[in-house]
Amino acid sequence: MMDYSKTLRNNNKIYSRTSSQRQNQQYSSDFSLRFVFTGNERYDIGRRHLSIYPDSFLILNRGTQYSTDTDSSVPVQSFSINFDQQFLEDFKEYWAFTDNRLVNRNGYKTKQQQEFDETIYPFSGDIMYNVYHLKQYLDNGMHDELLINEYLTHCLINYFTIYNEEILNKAEKLHFLNPSTKIEILRRLNLAKEYLYSNYNQNISLEDLAEYSCLSVNHLLRTFKQAFNLTPHQFLIQLRLKRAQLLLKSTTYPINEVVNLIGFECPSSFIRLFKTHYKITPLKYRQIA
Repeated sequence: MMDYSKTLRNNNKIYSRTSSQRQNQQYSSDFSLRFVFTGNERYDIGRRHLSIYPDSFLILNRGTQYSTDTDSSVPVQSFSINFDQQFLEDFKEYWAFTDNRLVNRNGYKTKQQQEFDETIYPFSGDIMYNVYHLKQYLDNGMHDELLINEYLTHCLINYFTIYNEEILNKAEKLHFLNPSTKIEILRRLNLAKEYLYSNYNQNISLEDLAEYSCLSVNHLLRTFKQAFNLTPHQFLIQLRLKRAQLLLKSTTYPINEVVNLIGFECPSSFIRLFKTHYKITPLKYRQIA
């Protein structure tokens, strides 16, 4: 594992860190994407406590105050990209000409000069492929800034595409007429989603989830299903199974220990759900992963 910080001539910055325990208070001076490749890292933003794992990532807007904390049984390998403000604005202008999804659609306000939703996003597909290749390139000591900035541009393309899917498309699914109401309800639903992401191994009640997201239980159940095509409980089960995949692939914990770590109470129930969802038993998955 290699630690480094790299500042490009255009003031884009890339950081790679490995740590077991870290806590600090600071400002995010630039728009940034935050990832972890092993373990998990907690970000405290106001009253919100967000944990990111290798299957998720977080964005921070310019000037956001936050603290981070890592306390894991395995070293936490974190990776972050901080984009220079001018680089970001130039990209937004390019994106506006090539794709109007973030500019003005179905009554949504222009996003060009506004902040993005600081929430947890899925780390998969193109953005994962691109970030992994960027990190591998830097880990090997390569320094071609032209190529590095191409990677960073593709990271922004990937993120803007994810933003379109995770924010704008999901907002459109909500059964409200007013676009601003849709965006506000989705913001609250994302609070519920990030609560599930960060507390998936705990016993979560619908009442706790509704209170955290500032919605009634009935409103939460109805709108969550509209946005995510899953009930909160179904979403939680799928999330626990994804986290089980990570543990089976990256650790040697016995199956019973994995069951406890992801919040399941019954090993036989976990094995049945895992096989139903992935068409393979946990043990066979570990053998081939």
